[in-house]
Amino acid sequence: MANIIDVPKPRINCSMLSQYINKAVCFVGKVEKVHPSGRTFTVSDGEEKTATVELNDPLEEELSGVVEIIGLVSNKGVIMASLYNLLREDKGNTFDLQLYNEALKLLHDFPQHYPYEAAASG
Repeated sequence: MANIIDVPKPRINCSMLSQYINKAVCFVGKVEKVHPSGRTFTVSDGEEKTATVELNDPLEEELSGVVEIIGLVSNKGVIMASLYNLLREDKGNTFDLQLYNEALKLLHDFPQHYPYEAAASG
């Protein structure tokens, strides 16, 4: 099987999780709570709904703000993260999750114009 990083991944929000069970996804949200074990955390999307993210290894850094997660959606709707990227907010630039959510709706409403299944470059 191809590495999750190498396969096309749709960008989704919480309301779309159930449509992507056992599939690779990209999720962007604000970190709400990190479990003391460092192996799970919750994130909220642009609609202020929350999702749970599970990691293979405990966090080695403090996690806060907006994060992009690449992972598989479990049959319980949990994102099993393979990779995460903290989106740093420098020089007063803030990530607008509500605007991002509106863009997601457009991507999913018009898949003929925004196909995520395009061949991976390489």
